[in-house]
Amino acid sequence: MKKSKSLLIFIPSIENGGVEKILYLVANYFAKNNISVKILTAFNNNRKFFDKRIKIISLKNNLVNSRFLRTLITIFLFFRHCYFENNLILSFQSNITAILLGLISNKKIIIRSNTSPDKYIKNSLNKITFKFFFNFADEIIVNSYEFKKRFKNFFSITPKVIYNPFIKKKCNKIKFAFFDDKKSLKIINVARLTAQKDHLTLLMAFKKLNKFTKCKLIIIGNGYRKNKLRKYILENNLQKKVKLIGYKQNSESYIKISDVFVLTSFFEGLPNVLIEALYLKKYIISSDCPTGPKEILNKGRYGDLFKVQDHNQLFKLLKNFNNKSKKIQLKINQGYKSLCRFDYKNNCEKYFKIISKYL
Repeated sequence: MKKSKSLLIFIPSIENGGVEKILYLVANYFAKNNISVKILTAFNNNRKFFDKRIKIISLKNNLVNSRFLRTLITIFLFFRHCYFENNLILSFQSNITAILLGLISNKKIIIRSNTSPDKYIKNSLNKITFKFFFNFADEIIVNSYEFKKRFKNFFSITPKVIYNPFIKKKCNKIKFAFFDDKKSLKIINVARLTAQKDHLTLLMAFKKLNKFTKCKLIIIGNGYRKNKLRKYILENNLQKKVKLIGYKQNSESYIKISDVFVLTSFFEGLPNVLIEALYLKKYIISSDCPTGPKEILNKGRYGDLFKVQDHNQLFKLLKNFNNKSKKIQLKINQGYKSLCRFDYKNNCEKYFKIISKYL
């Protein structure tokens, strides 16, 4: 096979999560460093976030919300526009599909695994299938050392670790009347409203906390669980204390005016939102889920960890939180100093070196 002349990034569904933030940073870094980049996706609805030199192969209109249908559309676009091109594939999503397309078209394939295997490995057959296909990838990238360990345990394959690149940027101040009460503990969660993020554990803990202290909670994000969460809030008379405010592009501005950031996920990769909370010097309480939070928080040295789904433990951590405590402030300051691990240039350069080997 001839050396690839361009990089084809495979991501059928570009949404508004952490994966997309890394996609924009990495793709733009490649373009600025003279790599020819193409994005293969179902719909071109995020053009403004990409460098103008990047070509996007997609349909013009977003006609479906289903990830499965978006993957089918992207497969169609691949055969129509990319099959005969001399590309290296870098997959950010639907990795098995990307591997199959690489095999069929005789292209080199690098995959970036975003979420712990705990999410998608449900049985032995499932495990065997994923392991079989992952062995065809030329390189596999994960975003934490804990992730690497679990990946190796599941599939007997050793991936490369590259932390999520993070750019420190100025956070604009906002006025948000719901958080105006200075005597209330202001709690925030930023996550898609899906089962994976386990917002019910947060709401159950908050319900107990509300009986002991003045507190407010905002949840930023959209998703299919919105109605279920809203029902719980109404049934427990929490509508004056809890607000679901939808997706916000400037979520960091809301984090800045909060006291505590809470993550309650069943599983993660390396959640960017925790890195953002460290940067904004907010105290973090996170589920000790695979993978990422424990590593970001250095086993609890930069925040608190609680057992997945344990709303009672989360309640106790929130109830005992004291923003003026020297111990709390020490953890916040140490967490902020640890951000060098996620340096933008250093981690993008690691991606660049891997990609360059195959171009």
